[in-house]
Amino acid sequence: MSLLVLKAQRQLRKIDNSKVFQGIVIAVILLSALLIGAKTHNLSSNVVAILLLMDVAVTVFFAVEISIRYLACPKKKSFFKSGWNIFDTIIVIGSLVPSGGSGVLLARLLRVFRVLRLVSMVPELRLLINALLKAIPRMGYIALLMFVIFYIYAAIGSMYFHSINEVLWGDVSISMLTLFRVATFEDWTDYLPLFFLVLFVDKSHKYPCIFMTLKYQQMSWCYR
Repeated sequence: MSLLVLKAQRQLRKIDNSKVFQGIVIAVILLSALLIGAKTHNLSSNVVAILLLMDVAVTVFFAVEISIRYLACPKKKSFFKSGWNIFDTIIVIGSLVPSGGSGVLLARLLRVFRVLRLVSMVPELRLLINALLKAIPRMGYIALLMFVIFYIYAAIGSMYFHSINEVLWGDVSISMLTLFRVATFEDWTDYLPLFFLVLFVDKSHKYPCIFMTLKYQQMSWCYR
């Protein structure tokens, strides 16, 4: 009996590691994404019935696929030690929620997340996600550096342009908001009349304004 179990497990592991099987899984995930998009259009009742049948088939396939992966694992407890396996299992179990009755919206939302399984199936995408997760702790230092840069130039802008426009440069906090809007191109053209006014009318602020304008361009490139 144990020999039969080991033989079956070996066959399931061979299927799980097969490139053909993985390609089929990826194709079904893409099909699932297309089905989700197709349901958002106004379709005839016959087409809707076909899409529902295909959705059921995709759900059954995912359930069989995750069962093969679980049974192919030599140690069943080690299967759930992988975060990607837990991720796939939660999505597959969630997609088993019936799409009828009061749970229609919940079932649709859970089926949308099946597209995320593409991340767990493609090694390159997994590597990218893992790299992003490892980089998250370092993002705090980048945010701190950007805050220091914005604070310095906000203080300079507040000192030089406070007398010209208090709405934009009244204090450091407002100046930082102004810098952020210019750096992200959020209605930054509203500030162009102020620049022209300083450049061609108020000669005492000409050079600081040119300096700040160049700094806006520098910070805008940082966001690209």
